[in-house]
Amino acid sequence: MVREVYSLTTNLPKSEQYNLRYQMQSCAVSVMSNIAEGAGRGSNNDFARFLDIALGSSYELESQLIVSTDLGYFINLFSNR
Repeated sequence: MVREVYSLTTNLPKSEQYNLRYQMQSCAVSVMSNIAEGAGRGSNNDFARFLDIALGSSYELESQLIVSTDLGYFINLFSNR
């Protein structure tokens, strides 16, 4: 997922380089990192807490993808698939 988000966000306009692009990449890395960190913890409760944090980051990423699509940033990208 991280590679896909990084690849996708390279198509955003330069004006979004430090806004949506950075936020989306950060969320994607956060999902992966929290799952990995939780898996390394010693209890199921800790793992569940980190999975919950990862889920929150995934919802944040989803909302940013919706905004980007609504702004027309990905229209050409998805029409070619």
